[in-house]
Amino acid sequence: MDARRQAEWSRRRFLNAAALAGSGAALGLRAAPALAEPPPEVTTIRWVRSPALCVAPYYVAEGLLRAEGFTDVRPYKTEGNTWTHDVLAGNVDLVLNFIGPLLLRLDAGDPLVVLGGVHVGCFELFVTDRVQAVRDLKGKTVSVPALGDAQHVFLASIVANVGLDPSKDINWVIHPRTEAMQLLAEKKVDAFLGFPPEPQALRAKGVGHVVVNSSVDRPWSQYFCCMAYTRRDFAQKYPIATKRALRAILKAADICAVEPDQTA
Repeated sequence: MDARRQAEWSRRRFLNAAALAGSGAALGLRAAPALAEPPPEVTTIRWVRSPALCVAPYYVAEGLLRAEGFTDVRPYKTEGNTWTHDVLAGNVDLVLNFIGPLLLRLDAGDPLVVLGGVHVGCFELFVTDRVQAVRDLKGKTVSVPALGDAQHVFLASIVANVGLDPSKDINWVIHPRTEAMQLLAEKKVDAFLGFPPEPQALRAKGVGHVVVNSSVDRPWSQYFCCMAYTRRDFAQKYPIATKRALRAILKAADICAVEPDQTA
């Protein structure tokens, strides 16, 4: 067997083993290391229930959380992307969210603890035919839902990475996402940063073209997009529960990557 085929076979065996391990945990089979650890200090865990594809591990992780000793897994419904506020208010215990706005909150001194990266790239930058590269956004109109939100922070990072000044070189306008997608189709704005399922919807309608895909384009494909985090006092008071909850989330993320059809 040549080196290439051997590598493919090794990768296939690894993925199959990972999928089997994840599926076993989802079915309630608990691994020996987990049994050897102390139980979580608290058996109730609360988190945000969101329809965003970026947080698909939420939906896969419920069985894994129960396998980690959490007997009461409570989804918390919230309007809009107020997840960090919900963590700080004590409404939820663990959240997956975009790293951009989270860094701003950490810089502001919020008592949050980043536990680990969950997945890389998910956003795509759609533009009109007036834009062929990120540098072409100088002087152009870019729509975001709000200044300081995930789209604005990521876009500001993208334009700054090519030498533009996001505070001076971009004409930021505020529109809800659905309205912004329609404005892009009508070429009334020049750029829109979409998160799943928005990129899929834009491609299906033939709207614009992509100049940055964070799943494959460096440097964005090398960074975590979504991070798991909690309140500092929760992590300090319940370190074992925090560790077990994070492990369930990371296992769920692996299942989403290895078994996307089953996850869907």
